[in-house]
Amino acid sequence: MSESNGRNVALTQSRERAGAMQSGYVMLLVALAGLGLVAVGLFRVKFSPGLGVGLMIAGGLLFAFVAAGFYMLQPNQAAALTLFGSYKGTDRTTGLRWVIPFLLRRKISVRANNMISERLKVNDLRGNPIEIAAQVVWRVVDTAQALFDVDDYRAFVLVQIEAAVRTIGARYPYDDYEHHEVTLRGNHDRVGGELREELIARLAVAGITVDECGFTHLAYAPEIAGAMLRRQQAAAVVAARATLAEGAVGMVEMALDQLSARSVVELDDERRAAMVSNLMVVLCGDRDTQPVVNAGSLYQ
Repeated sequence: MSESNGRNVALTQSRERAGAMQSGYVMLLVALAGLGLVAVGLFRVKFSPGLGVGLMIAGGLLFAFVAAGFYMLQPNQAAALTLFGSYKGTDRTTGLRWVIPFLLRRKISVRANNMISERLKVNDLRGNPIEIAAQVVWRVVDTAQALFDVDDYRAFVLVQIEAAVRTIGARYPYDDYEHHEVTLRGNHDRVGGELREELIARLAVAGITVDECGFTHLAYAPEIAGAMLRRQQAAAVVAARATLAEGAVGMVEMALDQLSARSVVELDDERRAAMVSNLMVVLCGDRDTQPVVNAGSLYQ
């Protein structure tokens, strides 16, 4: 049944096609010809009233019929034509255009639209509340779908952008301190690409595509922002300490090796351990060390 329903949806979906439109400049000459018949009728009515009135009526009807079919299209603008509720095609040619007056014309812009969503509160993959907003550049590519397959395509875009942002925001964690996962904060290009794919899939039913998108705002929600900031600071301190300790161990090892190689001083295990402790305190301490002059022996 699901396959049958899918086929029915595909069959009833609108598709844009070219309509039977004409250049308005050619029909403008026809309208002027109608006015010419009216002028001739006015001239002839004095000599032949019947012929004059007939020419005036024919010219007036011709002019009224032709004038009712004119419309103008600006660059990157289209007009969908319908006849008694039936879609008859779309005109994308700019300039003065003309169709049979019985056809209704609905103009629609096919220009690029830039939209920034509202800040949404979303729970990321780890359940942390975050605030997220996106900027989306979209445009209509199928006028028939945009006008006839959704009720209001602009409102449809707004709703789908919000749904897509929530979906992508919940798919990844905001941050990963061990740098093992794809995150919203650390992988902008990849996450932005997935957001664009998600939007294209959601907006296809409305004949709309997405040219570009990305996040304009990404932060922890205010209620946990302070705690997360302290966590980031603690992680940064731990990482810095680890790097400092690794470098200090190497420097102590190099110092002891050089002292032994040059026979500067002979140290037993206890004094060697004391020197290692003192060097580690000096190298890893937060404050500057104060020198102490030993006036006694090495062991006092």
